[in-house]
Amino acid sequence: MTDGATLRFSRIVRTEDGGSRFVDAELALTGRTLAAGVPAMAVAGMSAAASVTYLRSAQFDSEPHPAPAQQWVVMLRGVIEVTTSDGAQRRFGPGDLVHVEDTDGHGHITTGIGEAPFEALFVPTRGSRS
Repeated sequence: MTDGATLRFSRIVRTEDGGSRFVDAELALTGRTLAAGVPAMAVAGMSAAASVTYLRSAQFDSEPHPAPAQQWVVMLRGVIEVTTSDGAQRRFGPGDLVHVEDTDGHGHITTGIGEAPFEALFVPTRGSRS
C-alpha cells in the first residue's frame, strides 16, 4: 500500500447538550517495513494509554450509557449496532474500528445483531471517568 492512503473509522462524541453523535474520521496510512524480510505494510499510529481488554459476550444489548473511558473498539467477531442519542445508527462488524469518546452525558445504546458471541478489543486512550 502506498503513502497517502487512509483508514476510515467512526467516532462517537458527546454533544453540548449531553447527548452523543457519530463523526467520520480517518487515520493516515504510510508504507513501512516492520521487520526484515517482510514486505512493506500500510501502518497508522493509534494512541493507547493502558492495556488492551479482550471482550467476549453472548449478549451486547445495553441501556443508554456513556463509555467507561475514551477508547478504541476493534470488532473481531459478530455485529453490533450503535444508536447515538440523536437517533443515528451504525453497524460495526469484524475489522471495524470505532473511537468512543462520550464518557459522560446520555451516552449511546449498543445492540448485538445476529449470532453471538460478540468479540472486541477495547484499547483505552485516556483515563476512565469517575
